[in-house]
Amino acid sequence: MVGVVNYPNWLTFARESNLVNDFPKVVIYINIRLFSLHFSLQKDIINHKDILLVLFFNNNKIFWLMNVYSDSSYSALKYLKDIEVNIHNLSIITSDFNIHDSHWDPFFPYHSTISDDLIIITDSFNLDLSISTNQVLTRYLDNVNDSNLVIDLMFLQNRSNKLNNYSIHPNWHLTLDHAPLTIIIPIIEESVISSKHSIIINSKEEAAFIKNTTISIKNLDISDLSDTSRLEFVVNEPASKVKSAWKKNSKTINITRYSKSWWNKDCSRNLRNYRSSKNLEDWKIFWKTVKNTKQAFFDLNIQEIANKKRDPWELMNWVNK
Repeated sequence: MVGVVNYPNWLTFARESNLVNDFPKVVIYINIRLFSLHFSLQKDIINHKDILLVLFFNNNKIFWLMNVYSDSSYSALKYLKDIEVNIHNLSIITSDFNIHDSHWDPFFPYHSTISDDLIIITDSFNLDLSISTNQVLTRYLDNVNDSNLVIDLMFLQNRSNKLNNYSIHPNWHLTLDHAPLTIIIPIIEESVISSKHSIIINSKEEAAFIKNTTISIKNLDISDLSDTSRLEFVVNEPASKVKSAWKKNSKTINITRYSKSWWNKDCSRNLRNYRSSKNLEDWKIFWKTVKNTKQAFFDLNIQEIANKKRDPWELMNWVNK
């Protein structure tokens, strides 16, 4: 097969090559149900036809996945060894590494020096070689003169209690010569802020907040800046005082869908449709509805404020809702 097979319910990440008979040998499929995690291929960080580096967002943090195919010349591993990249939260490196070694195959008596390079590379990403739950072979050859092998591996986060052992499925390889590997990667439940602190404009709380902040900054002692620790304290003290004054004078407001005064029944209906189907097209319809609804709402209210010649602070209050 030449090229990549696309499926309607899967996002496809693959590299292209203009070289004849030298096509990339790795591909990543992401189900569209995970579309909200915003997966993207990072060719600007790692640029090799047999290495796919994909990032995704979860709970406002960036995580990474890496799929590697190591050919008989180990070109992908040599590339990773020569480059310098600083990637945090790399969850997994996996694929066919084409290295037969006693380190991961108890039935093979020899050690390969290239496996040392592989361990050094994965260690630089804070990953460890994972041990499968069922230590069986991963490649099954039709040629009776060749031995079956363990050359498909997974490297997972160091000392992670969430990413442990993976599984090998020899019964799933069917007509292929490699057995599939599976690992469950937990996705952190999104933290949704349900409340916020607020101060009403021109209120007595606002006046008190400004007064407290002004006094705190005015009384800041800057007479002694003799050492680094004292300087750091003086620099951080205003922010601490402002935060304290805000907490003292603001009140807690619970955030609900009714907090968005532009929200209407169309938004609710299309959101329910998307949550029910998890379909990409329904997601697009929902966001288009939200965009149009917000635009119409703010256009109307800005026009009303302009017609009534209200105070500019009121206009800012509407825009910041």
